[in-house]
Amino acid sequence: MDNVWLASALWIGLALAASLISIWAAISVALIEIMVGAVAGNSIGLSLAPWVNYLAGFGAILLTFLAGTEIDAKVVRKNLWASLGIGVVSFAAPYVGVLLFAHFVAGWPWDQAQIAGIALSTTSVAVVYAVMVETGLNKTELGKIILAACFVTDLGTVLALGIVFANYSWLLLGFAALTALAMVALPRFAPWFFAKVGHRVSEPETKFIAMILFFLGGIGSIAGSEAVLPAYLIGMVLAPTFQKDPGLAHRMRVVAFTILTPFYFLKAGSLVEFKAVIAGAGLIAMLLALKMAAKFIGIVPLTRLFRFDRRDGMYTTLMMSTGLTFGTISALFGLTKGIIDQGQYTVLVTTVIGSAVVPTLIAQRWFQPSCELPTEEAQNV
Repeated sequence: MDNVWLASALWIGLALAASLISIWAAISVALIEIMVGAVAGNSIGLSLAPWVNYLAGFGAILLTFLAGTEIDAKVVRKNLWASLGIGVVSFAAPYVGVLLFAHFVAGWPWDQAQIAGIALSTTSVAVVYAVMVETGLNKTELGKIILAACFVTDLGTVLALGIVFANYSWLLLGFAALTALAMVALPRFAPWFFAKVGHRVSEPETKFIAMILFFLGGIGSIAGSEAVLPAYLIGMVLAPTFQKDPGLAHRMRVVAFTILTPFYFLKAGSLVEFKAVIAGAGLIAMLLALKMAAKFIGIVPLTRLFRFDRRDGMYTTLMMSTGLTFGTISALFGLTKGIIDQGQYTVLVTTVIGSAVVPTLIAQRWFQPSCELPTEEAQNV
């Protein structure tokens, strides 16, 4: 569609339909948007114009940043071993399991099998955070533990992709150093800057955050990395500032969930080709089952060890079984670098999207923890 305004109306209309279905079905809107995107992409076709890719990318960056701001240092310190243990096992178990299956059973060459293992080792910060905000669990200790564990898992994914396939250069080293410098400087500068500018209609705080995320994302892209990678780290170091000013986080969530994240989730769904799914259905089902089985085998015993309530333990395991952002990034990395072909990419992306939908549906339908928030706080979620 050449008319950008009609195309915008179509995308926002699909997002509105997803919101209404989500309210009716009592299912996370992120999941509904993925499914609506898949149906629309295969029936009417969704053109992924540059502006759509931009808004979807911005949505992923902002959502990842906001997830980082939810990490409470006190809760993490109190539950350090639980967050670390669950996060490490959540990465390692599916990575090894899928890697060995793809190489020895599916017959993929070693590099292709490693892309498969990395892509399916992830936990989706985007999906988990969206669900946490909708349910109010982002304000609970359980939600903060899950978000911290997600960070550990995806850090393992990023490190694995970097160690195995990265093009080591001075640019990559400079990007790492610049990100580290920002992580040290921003917790000191941002509170001072926010206090100086105050709460204005022009939203200088939000613009400042967006500028930092864009800048680091741009440097990361030049260095051969991904724009979303520094967003979580910056959100994490600014978490105390945002927790002292919940109104700022709420305003940024409004922007993200109203305009940006629908493009991200609808685009993710539109990448699924039903014909390719049917052709590779057996392999997709086996890879999805293997990812979830590996997560369950690794994480469930840990939730027992750390004395999670049985229901909370199952919910945690299911949410850690999700995947989307870094999974699709890893698969796309393999495709653009010529490591995997289009068919393998379709199989991996479909499996990743399936892992965003299936575990979350099960978790919300049968293992949703109770979450009671004060009335005022619940209204700001």
